Amino acid sequence: MYGDPATIGKILTQLGDTWAIVGLSSNERRAAYGVAAVLQRYGKRIIPVHPKAETVHGEQGYASLADIPSDIHVDVVDVFVNSDQAGQVADEAAAIGAKAVWFQLGVIDEKAYERTRAAGLDMVMDRCPAIEIPRLG
Repeated sequence: MYGDPATIGKILTQLGDTWAIVGLSSNERRAAYGVAAVLQRYGKRIIPVHPKAETVHGEQGYASLADIPSDIHVDVVDVFVNSDQAGQVADEAAAIGAKAVWFQLGVIDEKAYERTRAAGLDMVMDRCPAIEIPRLG
């Protein structure tokens, strides 16, 4: 259900190339760091979102989704936070006008999924775009 191949393909190929990555810091040991690098290799612009607001992979970071300037339109919000915090991030993604939300491997919140879909956004949970994007060929 929340890893529907058609939705995965749509998010990765049709919804736009600007991805806000919530939980992305300059810590190279964290999964978000490597996933962001893969997304960049596939032509995506990444926007780091982390309380430290660090520049990562050459892109200016912001402390929250709300802090991203309005002239930067975020297409997809990729979520690397614990499941108990992920629903709030999904709600913030809808509030900033994102087209889709992607919860990383192990990040699951059924109620957030329902709210996000009801708000008209596409959503994937418990998947990794760095795994899925090479599969598209």
